[in-house]
Amino acid sequence: MVDEIVETKDGLKLRKLVSLKTSTAKEYQDAMLNRVEYFKDENQKKSQFNSTVQNTVVQALSTILELKVQVDKSLGEENLKKVHDFIDQFLLLGL
Repeated sequence: MVDEIVETKDGLKLRKLVSLKTSTAKEYQDAMLNRVEYFKDENQKKSQFNSTVQNTVVQALSTILELKVQVDKSLGEENLKKVHDFIDQFLLLGL
């Protein structure tokens, strides 16, 4: 983007847009995505421990969710409803 500086009577300097390319928005978007990727990589280098812990937690949650899905499939709909009713009753008993 090309611009020129225009000074007003009050001494205020303003930038005046001279031309606008159609690819300007794409260039800004690419630059922003490159900056985000750069800082993501830099933060991962700084905090290897946090990345490892996050990956471990996410992997554990993924495994638990996959196990739950497999148990739900193996129980069948009727037994699953009975299990949910039992859990609801158990939780309500504690209140």
